[in-house]
Amino acid sequence: MLRRSFIKGSIGVAAGAVLHDATHVEGQGAETSKEPRLRFSVVGINHSHIHGQIGAVERGGGQLVSFYAKEPDLAADFAKRYPQARAARDEREILEDESIKLVLSAAIPSERAPLGVRVMRHGKDYMADKPGITTLEQLAEVRRVQKETRRIYSIMYSERFENAATVRAGELVRAGAVGRVLQTVGLGPHRINNGRRDPWFYDRKRFGGILCDIGSHQADQFLFFTGSTRAEVVASQAGNVQHAQWPDFEDFGDMLLRGDRGTGYVRVDWFTPDGLSTWGDGRLTILGTDGFIEIRKNVDIAGRPGGNHLFLVDKKETRHIDCRDVHLPYGEQLVDDVLNRTETAMPQEHCFLATELALKAQKQAQRVTLGKTEQS
Repeated sequence: MLRRSFIKGSIGVAAGAVLHDATHVEGQGAETSKEPRLRFSVVGINHSHIHGQIGAVERGGGQLVSFYAKEPDLAADFAKRYPQARAARDEREILEDESIKLVLSAAIPSERAPLGVRVMRHGKDYMADKPGITTLEQLAEVRRVQKETRRIYSIMYSERFENAATVRAGELVRAGAVGRVLQTVGLGPHRINNGRRDPWFYDRKRFGGILCDIGSHQADQFLFFTGSTRAEVVASQAGNVQHAQWPDFEDFGDMLLRGDRGTGYVRVDWFTPDGLSTWGDGRLTILGTDGFIEIRKNVDIAGRPGGNHLFLVDKKETRHIDCRDVHLPYGEQLVDDVLNRTETAMPQEHCFLATELALKAQKQAQRVTLGKTEQS
């Protein structure tokens, strides 16, 4: 969201094996295939997350061939970074190019779902930055068109897909390292970087609200780690407690979730202090019947360098697991899905359910104002 700029950016029992550093934006993974497996394009580059999206698909064998952005300054910066990509004259030029199989977007959040509908109606698959959908009405339309067209509508939940420790945690959970998962606790603090944001960032109608936006990451992780396929929002609250100069902004929110296979608590905020060495001390705790996992995604404030710190506590010991060599499979899996019409990267219904939870939490949230709450 930085203004007019881009950030460059069998498993079994071997839990302690040395598992290169992956960041929230551009993590490391498989080498890009020598021969492109598919051609893809970009429409909408308002958020720097687009670089992580591109990196994931390129690692999976995709070839970026064209892009379109309606903002000349953003387009100029993008063209310098990706000289191999042709600047399209308009969106239609990309949508009508039959050689392009996949379209990526990090447009202004409220514009992502309508674009995805147009992409699917043109017979292409789509990957949006989160939040990929900002209203329940948009979600209903996206679901309807996806069902009609049978195209892929994927949302890049980068806190799971592009974070090596979280990917490793998924492997450990599937191997039974903590038994049956009972609950997840996800904390998503962010640094606001005031003065470096575009106006849409402070407008709830355009970014969707804090639970819709940052909270969608956490809803995705809750469903994934508990294995829930049905879930509801038990309670939620959100508000603007410290930034009155932007009355349509939200800087704090939390929600309580209950699924058919576990529960979850989420807290998200824009209060990371300048004294921290990174944009946010993102954490995820996975509680199981036989142990627990804690992930420190971006920083270990106890002193270990870098990010991707995973701590596993079971019935025998407490371990810190190095996740630097974990392969990030999402991009490769998504390319496979586009080519083979499968759902290995993320089941379509999981994608929509995570969004639905975040949107419902946002809609029913009690308003938090300077320590007080009131119904939204």
